[in-house]
Amino acid sequence: MRLNRIKINLMAERSVCDPSPARLQSGTITARSVWSAGRLLPLSHRQKRRQAGRTPDASRGFQPSVACAILAVSLGWIFFSANAQEIYSGSGSLPAEVDHLYTRGVQYLVKSQSPTGSWPDQPHGQEPAVAGLAVVAMLAHGDDPNLGPYSGAIRKGLDHILKQMNPKTGYIGTSMYNHGFSTLALAESYGAVDDARLGPALQKAVKLIIGAQEGNSFHAWRYAPEATDADTTVSGAQLVALMAARNAGIPVPEKTIQDGLKFFFQCQTKEGGFGYTSAVAPNGPRTAIGCLVLSLAKEKNSAAFKAAFEFLKNNHTDNQYPQYFLYYGSQAFFHGSPELWQNWNRENINSLRASQGPEGNWDGQFGPTFGTATSLLSLALNYRYLPIYER
Repeated sequence: MRLNRIKINLMAERSVCDPSPARLQSGTITARSVWSAGRLLPLSHRQKRRQAGRTPDASRGFQPSVACAILAVSLGWIFFSANAQEIYSGSGSLPAEVDHLYTRGVQYLVKSQSPTGSWPDQPHGQEPAVAGLAVVAMLAHGDDPNLGPYSGAIRKGLDHILKQMNPKTGYIGTSMYNHGFSTLALAESYGAVDDARLGPALQKAVKLIIGAQEGNSFHAWRYAPEATDADTTVSGAQLVALMAARNAGIPVPEKTIQDGLKFFFQCQTKEGGFGYTSAVAPNGPRTAIGCLVLSLAKEKNSAAFKAAFEFLKNNHTDNQYPQYFLYYGSQAFFHGSPELWQNWNRENINSLRASQGPEGNWDGQFGPTFGTATSLLSLALNYRYLPIYER
């Protein structure tokens, strides 16, 4: 089941379904919140944002806001709104070839997935980070994650991630790279996938990220939770995961975000780009990461973002880690400039169309699963169903 791309403005009061203007609260709900035949997600990300600070409930039951939404839809209390989030691609039309490329890529991920939820390519297909990116790529297509064509693969991927989580510490996998991308997958799945394990697991994963930062002398992150040094690539993965979790209703202290940003500022060079562990040797991928975390932190008007985006415009390709760059670069351009993103997107579509394998995959130095997932996610901004892709 595919979602309608229409953006709607729904007038719905959280506790009482009363159409009286004095008792209604206006809120924007994307079509992601409504499945075909009026079926709603169990708890939308936007509803959870209105429940700031709410502890995840393993038994998410009846939600007054959901009941109000169903009633509102059934009675026609919906209004198409000019001030709803605009489709950011100018005309709002989806390039025809995108869905063809995307569907073939997702089908490859589904067909190649092992029964345990991981992927067979060695050594990276077993990593929970790769499973996390694959799950997010499936979610990003907008199909119903509980009943749709990829629901089984999504659940198996989440099972694999959760089995890699230390039940005491919440640490996922054997590196903070694994932990960050896995946490992102949990955050994007929570509220969309009917799985009572997701909320508590996401809360544990976030707690570990926060604790790792507190013990780090740079107030950032490196390869292990107990590391005392830091780099921008690992730190970027944690910051994106934290902001996705916060978007899903998990409490994340603002100090945690700001301290992480301070490390990025320390690594920004005079050219505007970001270095690895200090303000030297900036490159495109790390600068794309920096632009993304600054955008998600609502720092796009800052001098740091403007300088970084200028650097990125002149360093918008990378031959060493091309698909890693695609994943971050697509989001950085999307947030930085509508016009430049449209140009970048067109070039990316043409490039991925030419390089897609006969089975629908994209190969790369980290294996076909990573290559396919990151390539798909660079195209997913054409859909913008993921909460983390909202502007």
